[in-house]
Parts: sequence; C-alpha cells; structure tokens
Amino acid sequence: MSSIKTTSILGTPIEFLKGVGPKKADLLKTELQIFTYRDLLEHYPFRYIDKSQFHRISEIQSDELPVQVKGKFKSLKEVGVGNKKRLNALFEDETGEIELAWFKGVQWVRNGLNYEEEFVVYGKPKRFKNTWSISHPEVTKVNEAKLKLTPFKPVYRSTEKCNRTGLNSQGIESIVINLLQLLRHQIPETLPSEILEKYKLPSKEEASIHVHRPRALALLQRSLTRLKLEELLFLQLILVSNKVKVTTKMKGVTFKKVGKLFTEFYENGIPFDLTGAQKRVLKEVRHDVRYGAHMNRLIQGDVGSGKTIVALLTALLGIDNNYQVCLMAPTEILAIQHFEGISELLKNFPITVKLLTGSTPKSKRKVIHEELASGALQFLIGTHALLEPVVMFKNLGLAIIDEQHRFGVKQRARLWGKAEITPHVLVMTATPIPRTLAMTLYGDLDVSTIDELPPGRKPITTVHKTDSSRLHVFGFMEEEIKKGRQVYVVYPLIEESESELLSELKDLYDGHEALEKRFPRPEYQISIVHGRQKSSDKEYEMNRFIKKETQILVATTVIEVGVNVPNASVMVIENAERFGLSQLHQLRGRVGRGAEQSHCILITGKLKSPESKRRIQTMCSTNDGFEIAQVDLEIRGPGDIMGTQQSGALDLKIADLAVDQKILAKARELAVNILNDDEALAKPKHASLNLELQRLKAFKPNWGNIS
Repeated sequence: MSSIKTTSILGTPIEFLKGVGPKKADLLKTELQIFTYRDLLEHYPFRYIDKSQFHRISEIQSDELPVQVKGKFKSLKEVGVGNKKRLNALFEDETGEIELAWFKGVQWVRNGLNYEEEFVVYGKPKRFKNTWSISHPEVTKVNEAKLKLTPFKPVYRSTEKCNRTGLNSQGIESIVINLLQLLRHQIPETLPSEILEKYKLPSKEEASIHVHRPRALALLQRSLTRLKLEELLFLQLILVSNKVKVTTKMKGVTFKKVGKLFTEFYENGIPFDLTGAQKRVLKEVRHDVRYGAHMNRLIQGDVGSGKTIVALLTALLGIDNNYQVCLMAPTEILAIQHFEGISELLKNFPITVKLLTGSTPKSKRKVIHEELASGALQFLIGTHALLEPVVMFKNLGLAIIDEQHRFGVKQRARLWGKAEITPHVLVMTATPIPRTLAMTLYGDLDVSTIDELPPGRKPITTVHKTDSSRLHVFGFMEEEIKKGRQVYVVYPLIEESESELLSELKDLYDGHEALEKRFPRPEYQISIVHGRQKSSDKEYEMNRFIKKETQILVATTVIEVGVNVPNASVMVIENAERFGLSQLHQLRGRVGRGAEQSHCILITGKLKSPESKRRIQTMCSTNDGFEIAQVDLEIRGPGDIMGTQQSGALDLKIADLAVDQKILAKARELAVNILNDDEALAKPKHASLNLELQRLKAFKPNWGNIS
C-alpha cells in the first residue's frame, strides 16, 4: 500500500470512525484536540491497570488497591429521583456478595446490565459496617472483556464533558479498538530499519497496537520505548538542524584578537579569582567568537555563580575588536543594577557605557541614539527599550540577553536585525534546568554550565515555619537587624484577575502594616515594592534599601531576579506554598551575597498537597539549583517550568522529559549522527525519516521556536 494512501487514512476526520459520530466528534475536537484518526492513534494511555489477576469476593481484605471480581448481578435497584437518583446493585460470585453503587449516568449504566450474563467488575473497595462496596465500578460483560488480550488495561485522559457522553477512559478505549482494526497494515514505518535492528525495536504498527492493547509487560515496555524515542528523535532532528544552520551556515562576526582591554581587565580589573567553571565557559565562548561562525550560546548557572563577569569579559572581546555590545535585561531594576555594577567595574577603563530603559528622559535618549549610530557608544545596557526601531547600532557585534526565558524568539530576532551581520548571542539564565531538558528547551543553543560557586560563599540556611510561628520569626528578624543586617519579606502576587490582584495587594499591605506595628519608627524603617508602582517609586524604595536607609523591604516577586544587596541576610517568604520551586530558589538567591551567614524562612499555612510538601522539603534540604530544577521538572513538567505549556512548543504525545532523560539523550545522539551523515536526509535509507519530518514541520511550527 502506498505512503500516500496510508497518510490519507490517518488524516481522515474523526467523525467517520465507527462509534463516534457528529456529537462525540465535536467533543473529541473541543475537549481533547482529537480531529483525525492520527490524533486518536496518538492519544496514548497515560497509565495501565494490571487486570491479569482476579479476586474472590470473600478474599477482599484491604481498601488500598483496586480489585477485580467475576460474577453475576443478584439485584439492581434505582433509588431517589432527578439529580438525587442513584443505582444500587448486589453482585455475587461463588464465595460472597459485594455492593455496587452509581451516582452519575444511572440510566446509561442500568441499560447495560442484566441478571443473565456474567460480568467483570473492577474498582476500589470500601468497607462500611461489615460490608464491602465499590462506587462507580467499571463493569464489562465477560464475553466482551477480551481479558486474555489485554491483561494491562489502558487508562486514557478525558474530561468531565466527555465522561458525561460516554467518552470516559473506557469509551475512548472502545473507539481506539475500532481504529486499530481499521488501520491494520496501514500505519507507515517512520524509522530506518538500521535503527530498529540496532535497538531491537518493534515496528511503528506493532508498537502502536501494543501501547493501546498490551498483551505482555515486556512487549509494552519495548513499544513505549520505541514511540518515545521516535517522538524525541524527530524533535531533536528539527532542533539540531536549526542549530547547524545557525552555527555553521549563518555568518558571524569575528573577534580575531584578544586585545588590551580584555587583557588588562582580566589581569587587574576583576576583584576576585575566577572559578574553574568560569574559566572553562570563557574558553568555550572564546572558541565560538574566533572563527566567523555565529555564536548562539546559553550560560546557565546558579544564583551568584558569576555569569555576569563571563558576559562582561566576552563584551570586552567584542569592544577590543571594534564592535558594539548590548545587554538586555527583563526588568528596569535588573537593567539598572547591571549598568551600575558594570560601570563600577569599568570605571578605570576607556569604555563608554550607557543605560536605556522606558524611564530614560527624551533628551538622554536622543544622545544615546546619536552615539549608537556614530559608534561612539560602545556598550548599551537596557530593557525592551533596546528593541525600538529608532535604536540603531553602527556595528553591533554581541548581544547579551539576561534571563532568556522572559524574552520571546521574535524579540530576540528584532535585536539580531539591528546589524548587517547577525551579532553573536550570549544568553544568561539563573534558572538552572537539567541538562537533558536544556538540550530540548534550548535546542538551537550551545549550553555552558557554571556549576561552581565562588570560594568562601556560605550556604544559606533554610527553615520552614507555620503561620503560628510568625512572632518567633519577627524576633529572629530583630536579632539580625540589631547586628546591622537587612531583611526581605516577600508576598505572592498573582495577577490573574482584578479581584484577585486586589486581594493579593491587601495581603501585601496587611503584612506591611503588621511589620510597622512590630518594628515601629523611628527606630526602624520599612520599604515597600510591588509591580503596580511607578518605576520612579519602585527605584526610590529599592535605593533606600540598597543604601541601608531601610532595614526591611516588603515586596512581591518583583525582586525575584537580579537584586543585589550583600548586607541583606534574611529572606522571609510568606505563603511559600503558593510559589513554584524555581521561584523560591530565585528569591532565596537574593540573600547569601555577603560574607555573613544568611537565612531563608518559608512561612506556610497547612500543607495540603503532596507537591507543596515536596517543594518545601526540597528547599530546606538543598541549595543546589540543578537538584531543585530536577525536582521542579518532576513536579510541574517542562511546559510549566519554561512557560511553553500554552504555546505548544512542547506538545509531546508520549515522552515525558521528567522521566525519559536517557531516551532523550539517545535521541539527541542519533539526530546528530544522522545529520552528520546526511544533512538533507536525501539518502534512500532516510526516506521514511524525511517524509515524517516534513509532515511534522507542517503541523508543528512551534517546535523550531523553542528557544
């Protein structure tokens, strides 16, 4: 059968499948984004239930695990009326009886049950008075159960609306069975035979069948591995191909020499010794900019690991070679801090450094625009204001972007467009992510990791306190302030709605009021900072704290990134359970920047969910940003971490980046080897890869825009 015909049947609209029809098709489309046969085939089970074992009713002893029993109905009785109606049943085998109950879909369930036939019942039992019962059990006629074919029952994701129309997990399983029968010998192979043979993988059709209808555990595991490897391989082929275009096909500027500015600053301008990790990353950057190929490199490192110094040294390489440099930060506070810190480091060097933000006066902007165009301004630091069309460089050679995930791809491209030859790009992030996730999320960038902290830096002590301990926390804050230290107190601020925003601001102001009562003027001074303030007010309050005019800074997460006050030794995070792990780690990184011991205090209400408990426990047990990132990945998933969940950039059907990191690494290796051998995928052995890749590119435009 030809590829065209095979592709054609997988593209058939879902309403034409037996058991679907227009009404269910509309729900599948709107609720589960299943539009075609292919979409349903790729709506994989998210877990499996072992149904190879049967229990006798008399043997049921625990309510911890589901049970499966075989028998007949002894009685069926509808009780109540309208919304209160329920279905009660008595089910028996040769050893005893169990009660069953349904509170939803009563008529639909009742119509499928009778006294004559034998049924299989599956569900989690509960004991009430001396009787076992199961609410909303799965019930299947024995002659329809096909248990010998599916000892591992697939469980599919569904929604409340789908459930009400018979498209619960069992309903989806039923239409999947119809689809698999229809697609027999019509699922095309997408991987080269040499990959299948090398890794002993089943064919695409065999894997698709066994993932939906598993007969044995070993075959299920092999099928899952094959489909995950395939999905990640195609993602990596797109990313690696993009990276090859950027690093080898795209012309870059050449920083031929290591000049006087770099050498003088390296030898005499850095007020501390570089760590081994900083030197290693600097060497990687130096290699990139030397040969005329375009550099596109990410530097990731924990808070305080020294990424900015590496970026500054790279900037000096560019300036030494007569190129201009810009540094773009996501917030005005961070841009100002970069400007002040870099200006201080370069005060004895003949380099022009200026700041451009939304708050820069018109008169100063005009001068900056003129100096950029003439080449007199060598180093421009700023916010999104750098992207304005009027900002034009004479000879931009390097663009440094801080906190990469806060800028979109289009914004980065606008920065590139400000030079005849695309400038080198150096991206910094203090949000560490596991290496295998980095190779996906930042697939077109080379990744450098600064995994050492400067010597002498003391680990931050982190403790968890409940609301009832707040007075004790206030006492500890007072002790630190009397030592001459300063304190952050951070509240969550989630701007999902106007009413919620007002509620959150109330928390902030109530907290501020409580602190003012406990730490009264004139002995104590308190600043307050949040995102709804004018930039000038925010800057004024921050500067008071930086200059030690205030001892306590009450803030929202506006201070999450970049604020550097070495004298601050205590970070108190209110409602800590409402923050993500990465955000908690970033906030904690605002302290621990001086020589003194620093502390982070997480204040929460009662921790209800396992996820919130794990987040708080992780924060208290480690300061390692990469370890924290791994736990965050496991809890939240990659899309939530990087803000790509809604964009579709990580629209993975079966692979899970939190657990499939070995498969991802193998996929990356395969993609690199394949493209090194055959960059255009033109060889006959790669025909199936090329065909599927073109199809994916047509339907997955976001995959190439992950970074």
